[in-house]
Amino acid sequence: MIEQTIHSLSVPTRRDILYLLRGGELTSSEIASNFDISAPAISQHLKVLEQSGLVTVRRAGTKRFYRIRREGFKDLKQFIDQFWDDQLLRLKEAAEEEERRQHDETD
Repeated sequence: MIEQTIHSLSVPTRRDILYLLRGGELTSSEIASNFDISAPAISQHLKVLEQSGLVTVRRAGTKRFYRIRREGFKDLKQFIDQFWDDQLLRLKEAAEEEERRQHDETD
């Protein structure tokens, strides 16, 4: 699933759509009005985002409302966090080693 998420995020227009949706639920036409590409093209981007689990769609009559699905970012966050956590651990170990060295020099 992470590959699909990364693929979905690799297109700038899709990232821009997600930025728009951070403010709350929008219709597909409201989303499309922010871009210089056709509504069908935006619909295709929304479809990819939906299939990757990053957005959810709610239908009300003929309108489709899109919103961010925060759970869809869980795998990506865990993937990124493993690198961040490793860096923090190394920084902590380096700081502790430096503290030990300074302590040994003063004794």
